[in-house]
Amino acid sequence: MTLVDSLATGGFVIAAMALTISWKLTLIVLLPLPLMAYMTNYYGKLMHQRFHKAQEAFSSLNDKTQESISGMKVIKTFGQEKEDIEDFKRLSHTVVDENIKVARVDSLFDPTISAIIGVCYLLAIGFGSYFVVSGSMTIGDLVAFTAYLGLLVWPMLAFGWLFNIVERGRASYDRIRLLLAAPVEIEDQEDAVDFKPQGDLVFALERFNFTGDERAALQNIHFRLKQGETLGIAGKTGSGKSAILRLLLREFDQYEGEITFGGISINEYKKQYLREAIGYVPQEHFLFSTTIAGNIAFARPEATLEEVQEAAKLAYIHEDILNFTNGYETVVGERGVSLSGGQKQRISIARALMMKPELLILDDSLSAVDAKTEEAILSSLKETRSGQTTIITSHRLSAIQHAHQILVMHEGTVAEIGTHAELMSKRGRYYEMYELQQLEALVEQGGEL
Repeated sequence: MTLVDSLATGGFVIAAMALTISWKLTLIVLLPLPLMAYMTNYYGKLMHQRFHKAQEAFSSLNDKTQESISGMKVIKTFGQEKEDIEDFKRLSHTVVDENIKVARVDSLFDPTISAIIGVCYLLAIGFGSYFVVSGSMTIGDLVAFTAYLGLLVWPMLAFGWLFNIVERGRASYDRIRLLLAAPVEIEDQEDAVDFKPQGDLVFALERFNFTGDERAALQNIHFRLKQGETLGIAGKTGSGKSAILRLLLREFDQYEGEITFGGISINEYKKQYLREAIGYVPQEHFLFSTTIAGNIAFARPEATLEEVQEAAKLAYIHEDILNFTNGYETVVGERGVSLSGGQKQRISIARALMMKPELLILDDSLSAVDAKTEEAILSSLKETRSGQTTIITSHRLSAIQHAHQILVMHEGTVAEIGTHAELMSKRGRYYEMYELQQLEALVEQGGEL
């Protein structure tokens, strides 16, 4: 609107001055305008650079604020309140300094335009007086001309203001464009399969390493998981448990070997259909700032309350929800801050179950619940997911000892594989882990060694 207004008003005024009074005087008066264009362009470049830095400083301040609020308990626990406040003050001063630099450039637009308008007036009166004396213009024409010139003040100021806003917008858009220009690492093939996978899951991985790391994160991983079976994955932190799951979700495609689901390589499925067939419950549970019902029905917004409650019952969180002030309409707050760790885990499980996935993945998702609740959840999953596949990773072996197969991971490779009974009879890593956990449980219960 400002652009159209300034161009239309300025164009009509200049046309009236040139056509109805004097085209010669109009040209003379417009001589300073190229200087104004040059100066506003120069100011615009400075504005672009400085506003870009101001936006970066403000982004850093926002990141710091969010981090401080999210980590408030940790900051207080370690007594770092003073240091955190000082860090916030430092970033705040940086934001102020960068915005002052922007304001200094911003403050140059109006004075420069006003000075050029003053020069235009000076030229109009000087040369207009000469034309009056020479008889080529009347005093009335000169008065009318200066009146028209006064109407040009607003279009010139509006143009400068518009240039200012555009450069601010360009600086912000550059940051957005950089984010949107980030390349998509995982692309669908041209002839990708467009239906949800189901069937046996076969892992035949020779080697996989993360980008920038020459060490193998996984190597020589071979197993077949039949449809409807449960796979348990055990191992120390960093042994490669989560890496296997990330490959199944196609977070990475660069690996040696093949992973098939239903006899078709997972790379041949469209990502949308592959991931719709997988219900994933990650280690770090993320809940949105909405109602509990909204969080559970996230993947199926059209689901009825009865369906939401059924999923909650399977995850053994239904009774807890009913005890909340507003039941299923209770707003959990940002990242589920008002819930305990076990409650967030069970809501995440219920959310995954709402998808009725062909493959359910629980990535150490029962660590925050007690043994009784864990057993109840696993029993309900076994009853309701007949014919559907489940993968469970856990440090607590009680969560996977019922599995049809158990992988014991060690330094990115399969150390042992088999059922609970088979692995116990081997008296290897799994046996040592199980005996140690049994001993820990005995000590916690006050038993004697």
